Amino acid sequence: MELVNITFLGLGLAADAFAVSLSSGFMIQRIKLNKALKIALFFGLFQAIMPLIGWLTGLSFRAFMSNIDHWIAFILLFGIGSKMIYEAYKDMDDDDKFNPLDTYTLFALAVATSIDALAAGLGLSLLKTSILLPCTLIGLITFSLSFIGVFIGHKFGGVFNQKIEVIGGLTLILIGSKILLEDLVKPI
Repeated sequence: MELVNITFLGLGLAADAFAVSLSSGFMIQRIKLNKALKIALFFGLFQAIMPLIGWLTGLSFRAFMSNIDHWIAFILLFGIGSKMIYEAYKDMDDDDKFNPLDTYTLFALAVATSIDALAAGLGLSLLKTSILLPCTLIGLITFSLSFIGVFIGHKFGGVFNQKIEVIGGLTLILIGSKILLEDLVKPI
């Protein structure tokens, strides 16, 4: 597989992680380098590992996974997004509010946004191509865009002030819905 094709694949796969990183940046009160690195590492690692898992799994698991991958991503993103919206309107202490830096939350977000990378890995196994370069490049692209996305989201988060959690939650729900709809309406 050519480097240009892998780069475009990486950019396409990183789009959801970038959008979630923007939302996460909105939510972070005091941005520090280590916070952006944590988010970027989660998304970058999962985007790098999932194609490898898909590639190793090969054709036998492909039919099963393609039938449910969009539902898994939708349910995870819808659940997290709904929780964010709920917490935006509920009177809570700051410690109880949605925290995009929480390890469990980041894990769920990273899995949800990297399921399409799993499918890409399955596709790459059909091409009988080496997986090391695509996994590395996909992970690096996602890491970079996620890192930048956190800072962009933080920079412009102040503009939206109290509505940040609602915007972030709606963004996650929309990303999950997009993933679900793209898979449900694809041509046979």
